[in-house]
Amino acid sequence: MSLQDPIADMLTRIRNGQMAKHKSVKLNSSKMKEEIARVLKEEGYISNYSVSPDQVKKELEIELKYFQGKPVIDTISRKSRPGLRQYTSYKDLLPVPGFGIKIMSTSKGIMTHINAKKLGVGGEVICEVA
Repeated sequence: MSLQDPIADMLTRIRNGQMAKHKSVKLNSSKMKEEIARVLKEEGYISNYSVSPDQVKKELEIELKYFQGKPVIDTISRKSRPGLRQYTSYKDLLPVPGFGIKIMSTSKGIMTHINAKKLGVGGEVICEVA
């Protein structure tokens, strides 16, 4: 079975893991997934992440974060997808309602929409987290 959208699969595993109150979720690793996990950790949405040192098939483990028994991530949704890419100029970046962030893939790497606006770079909006 081939996976059509591995990023959407990652986000769904995080969402389902938090609904089931799991401590962590495991999935196949890629550079893009590792960078998304790095941004989520920097912004405080997950506790930690680690990549298994296995050279055959690397595995990414994401430790989920809870506050007073409730998941820290309220919503996490995919915006740009393989069938319909969504690119945004830094001038058109609007804030996410609440205290949310948009994770973007830019020419300067994967970052939040706040950092992209500061650096003056646009790019592909991967997902929204609130």
